[in-house]
Amino acid sequence: MRRIALFWLVLLLGVIPFGVVTLASASSAKMTNAEPDRLPPYQPRFGRTRPVVAIVGENYYTELTDYVVPYGILMASGAADVIPLSTKPGPIRMFPAPMNVEPKETTAQFDHRVPEGADYVIVPAVHRDRDPTLVSWVAEQAKKGATIVGVCDGVWVVARAGLLDGRRATGHWYSMGDLRTNFPRTNWVEGKRYVSAGKVVTTTGVTATIPVSFALVEAIAGRDRANELAESLGRQSWSSEIPSAKFHLGWSSMMTIAGNYLSFWSHEDFGIPVTPGVDEIALVLQADVYSTTFRSTAYTVAQSLDPIQTKRGLMIVPDRVARIDAPSRMLPPPDSTQPLRALDESLKAIADEFGKRTAAWVALQMQYPGD
Repeated sequence: MRRIALFWLVLLLGVIPFGVVTLASASSAKMTNAEPDRLPPYQPRFGRTRPVVAIVGENYYTELTDYVVPYGILMASGAADVIPLSTKPGPIRMFPAPMNVEPKETTAQFDHRVPEGADYVIVPAVHRDRDPTLVSWVAEQAKKGATIVGVCDGVWVVARAGLLDGRRATGHWYSMGDLRTNFPRTNWVEGKRYVSAGKVVTTTGVTATIPVSFALVEAIAGRDRANELAESLGRQSWSSEIPSAKFHLGWSSMMTIAGNYLSFWSHEDFGIPVTPGVDEIALVLQADVYSTTFRSTAYTVAQSLDPIQTKRGLMIVPDRVARIDAPSRMLPPPDSTQPLRALDESLKAIADEFGKRTAAWVALQMQYPGD
């Protein structure tokens, strides 16, 4: 929501950045450090044998991949108790794919049940990053000793909670200018997909949820377990490094935005069939890619609107019912074999369907440097 709104603000105002670089042609940027960032090893607290990881969403709109991918990877690791939360009762409405996720409990219920707090708190991008309930809860969890992980534009919530003063941090490529202006006491870093600064971790765009989740698994369960898990889920590497110079809004992207938006008559709805046990990682990557093109939207389709439990225990509410209001075009069911491969496979399918420029535009929004 934030990304799309900012992109369109730029387009409508006619602001064209200089030094056009496209995803296809950009050369590698100089990295800030040669070694990937390592998160500090988990230090057990309160007699716990496993860390408690809370993923908190804001009910109005929360970024789908930011919320679900860390949940799926950490649950797959078997190394932590992962609790999906919301700020208020009821489902969380996600974006850019219109999907509803039912959290396990609210932040208030979590506080009542776990008064000592979480060990890790993951904060996705949300539409209302000034939400007082969310900002104050994140700040309070930090006071209780939790490591706060702001993914993508979740960094705005972390910054508003007062946790980035004097620290190194990073954020989505489009937000970096505004972040520097609004939070000048933070040392904003380029060239890293995630940055660890004590008990605060921040990341770049949407797809940085993948490497930072493996970094969390490493911190909790060790390097070998993280590498083994990455391979089993379909990701051969999870370095923190990224060529930042590849990511900015150039002429090619501007023309793609305009062309796709003006082709509104050919906008297509794609259905993703979901059944109990669906792989939530593959599902949300597929849905996010197809819903970020400005040419298409992906909807979950099931036999009813009853909540469905995913492979790793998350509850989702389907968007549409088969044979009643299902989209005319259906995508293959999410493949759970190596679910992270859904990102590359979906981008390839978008390139075949709408052209390579649209696929590059999606990768640009998701700040994805490629496999």
